[in-house]
Amino acid sequence: MCIGVPAKVLDIQNEEALVDVMGSRMYVGTFFVPEISIGDYVLLHAGQAMTIVNQLFAMESIEEWRNILRE
Repeated sequence: MCIGVPAKVLDIQNEEALVDVMGSRMYVGTFFVPEISIGDYVLLHAGQAMTIVNQLFAMESIEEWRNILRE
């Protein structure tokens, strides 16, 4: 089983995207989601954007990650 972390796409350059993951920014690969756009939310795994998700799902998932990290 893989765990995906939600991130918001801030910029796209060639085959990389700058994303925001709960306040941290990083570049990730976009090989699996060539159709992404700035403003999309994606799930990340191992430095790759794996799939596009809707904003509501991303926000709920981010809240659950924050709850886990507080424990």
